[in-house]
Amino acid sequence: MNEWPRWVPWQGAGPPDTMVLLAAVLVGGALMGELIARTTRFPRVVGYTLAGWGAALGGFGVTMPMAPTARLLIDVALALLLFEIGSRVRLRWLRNNPGLMATSVLESAAAAVAVYAALVFLGRSPLVAAACAVLAIPASAAVAGRVAQEIGADGQVTQRMTTLTALSTLYGVLALVVLKGWIVTERAPDVMLAAQAVVFSFVGALVLAALLAGAVLLVTRRFDLRQEGPALLVLGLVLLAVSLARWLDVSTLLVPLLAGLLLRNLSERAWSWPRHFGTAGGLLVLLLFVMVGSAWTPEVLLAGGVAALALLAARGLAKALVVWVLSPWSHASLRQGVALSMTLTPLSVTALVMLSELYPADPAIGARVAPIVLTAVAVFELLGPLAVLAALRAAGEVGGVAKPAAGKERT
Repeated sequence: MNEWPRWVPWQGAGPPDTMVLLAAVLVGGALMGELIARTTRFPRVVGYTLAGWGAALGGFGVTMPMAPTARLLIDVALALLLFEIGSRVRLRWLRNNPGLMATSVLESAAAAVAVYAALVFLGRSPLVAAACAVLAIPASAAVAGRVAQEIGADGQVTQRMTTLTALSTLYGVLALVVLKGWIVTERAPDVMLAAQAVVFSFVGALVLAALLAGAVLLVTRRFDLRQEGPALLVLGLVLLAVSLARWLDVSTLLVPLLAGLLLRNLSERAWSWPRHFGTAGGLLVLLLFVMVGSAWTPEVLLAGGVAALALLAARGLAKALVVWVLSPWSHASLRQGVALSMTLTPLSVTALVMLSELYPADPAIGARVAPIVLTAVAVFELLGPLAVLAALRAAGEVGGVAKPAAGKERT
């Protein structure tokens, strides 16, 4: 977080410490979330984002590159959400529905190509355009999953949304690993050492994910996760895995997401997690969305401007076209396809963390990419949840009451 802005009159008091800022974030975010939920029936995450906007306007927003404390909080909170979301993705469904698998791959690839072409057309360098394209691949699984859980959504569109957002996050993180490796390889005196570092990053993430999945599986076989103690134990395991990922310098996005996928698909049981792993996890989720909502300044918005709008337009159109065209093949109606494409619009915390991971590889490229991505995040951190809410309402899946699906399949 930033220090006191220049207009604050009591400069002699010095900047507030971390605990004061965190307390203010919790109070402001909780109050705004409840106000939004009670007065508009919008998801609370919208209120959290508005609280983050207030912090940004006051000069207390998260800056790039992120401070260690802010990065740690965001990593941990996002890990909880990605672990939950990954554990809901049934890969057997993709095997039985090749149209859905094709939709997953092609909507991510089309978004990257469209963003790259749009930014090159606007005069951005190929490397900056490529970095923005990679960061634009994931639809925010955290936003989509949080909104769906809060409104009790269930049905074909909700299940497909969970699958596609989780997989697009996986594709985006893997593409970022390749991009970082390419940047390092281009500048490294020893290409083989640089390539080995890329391989180590992926293998390290896979090993940590397997260990986390195995440990959680052991816990669930011996304890009831509906009780507070076991839920906190699982929370501790996720925190430990994220800490080890940070220490080993592997992706803190890839580890929890892969762990959830492994846990869900190497076991026949259906997983039912306590809501955000209890009160502690709920506080982290609140902090996550407030902090991400604050990750901009007026100067950043002016610098990102047209390029960010082009990124959002190209990305949204590419994803939507692929989903619409492939809807019949994936056994979905056109109405469901339109609703599903809307749920893929959020661009939020995942892109922010990926941007933070790009900085160490090339700070100069990171600084040029940051205004574009942060502006896009600032726009869709608020509009994304509303798009997901509208889509799930249009699909008739709010409150778990879904309208009949075309070619409905078991997941």
